[in-house]
Amino acid sequence: MKIVGTGIDLVEVPRFHQAVQRWGDRLLGRLFTESELRYARAHRTMAQHLAARFAAKEAVVKALGAPKGLALEWKDLEIVRSKSGQPSVRLAGTMKRWSRLKIHVSLTHTHAYAMATAVVVSP
Repeated sequence: MKIVGTGIDLVEVPRFHQAVQRWGDRLLGRLFTESELRYARAHRTMAQHLAARFAAKEAVVKALGAPKGLALEWKDLEIVRSKSGQPSVRLAGTMKRWSRLKIHVSLTHTHAYAMATAVVVSP
């Protein structure tokens, strides 16, 4: 296995929450899949969970070295959880071109910050 790239991202949860309050479902529908939204809405700290998933998406894009303006759809990069709770990445649509790669992600969040890292390896 060879490391293709690494990425990291940090999101301020209160700022993310303000954006969600301002733009509502229009923003959420652009950034997250129904599954991601359902997961976050099941928690009292919805903004923290969504901010962590957005940070993970940003970290993955950075790790892939995807250039800005590549017309990626955020919903084509889904953060999913295994039964044990470990996060992983599901790629579809505009992100499918990278599906041959293995992507490892790690997320964490507090009331103030959400952070994620991504490591992309080739088989």
